[in-house]
Amino acid sequence: MLVTLLIDELLPADSPRSAGENKEHVRVLAESEGELPPIVVHRKTMKVIDGAHRLRAAEMRGERTIRARLFDGSEVDAFVLAVEANTTHGLPLSRADRAAAAARIIGSHPEWSDRAIARVAGIAARTVGVIRRRATGGHCQLRTRIGQDGRARPLSTADGRRLAADLIESNPGSSLRQIAAATGISAGTVRDVRDRVERGEDPVPGRVRRGEERAVGVALRAGDPRSIVRDLKRDPALRFSETGRSLLRLLDAHAPMVEDREGLATNVPAHAAGMVAELARGYAGIWQKFAHELEQGGK
Repeated sequence: MLVTLLIDELLPADSPRSAGENKEHVRVLAESEGELPPIVVHRKTMKVIDGAHRLRAAEMRGERTIRARLFDGSEVDAFVLAVEANTTHGLPLSRADRAAAAARIIGSHPEWSDRAIARVAGIAARTVGVIRRRATGGHCQLRTRIGQDGRARPLSTADGRRLAADLIESNPGSSLRQIAAATGISAGTVRDVRDRVERGEDPVPGRVRRGEERAVGVALRAGDPRSIVRDLKRDPALRFSETGRSLLRLLDAHAPMVEDREGLATNVPAHAAGMVAELARGYAGIWQKFAHELEQGGK
């Protein structure tokens, strides 16, 4: 959703551009006809994430306001968004700036794969790998990484099996070893997945699925839903889409219900208890339908 902001209220960006603003580019934008494209602003800090040149062009035109889209994520994610925006449109980042941005993203998101960071920074995945090795001294500090498609490889045996099933379907000529290397599971497990797929069965055995569900259930019963939400927040497929961020905010907002349900119930006024109870049942029903739709693949 577009909003109109006062230019005087905006702050400079945490820009990946080391040389600062390009005055010639600002002049060209200022002299162009028509309305400038909207900029992107971090809501919490009012820093410009994308559009510093457009902002300066608007000032040069003597304008007091500018159209913008607001970003609700963290400052760390705001920097990632700024890098991605500057590699896909506008004045390109220099190669040195892109490499420096990749190094910074490796530090803030070490669980991301080389390909995921390469896509954001606009450099080759091989280059990201070199930067990562320099930053970590060649030592791998994580057992899993999250790819550009949002999948952790392997976050669990179940995730590895699901990924293997996808690869078997999309690359039927791939060997067991190739799929095992891509998914982080053993060649024997890949063989079992292939056999299950050929039989039309779920690639994840029931006992493994139940183990996943129990892990989530244990966290919920322990009053620690935020640990689950924290894991989901590391998923770039959710963090960098508007729908994904909305879902994460919704899930995060429900955490207090698990952590202090009795306290919330005690403090509802008697005259409103019936209405709140009915509303809670209604929301519970909606969540049940949502869970069923997820299990059915969103159908």
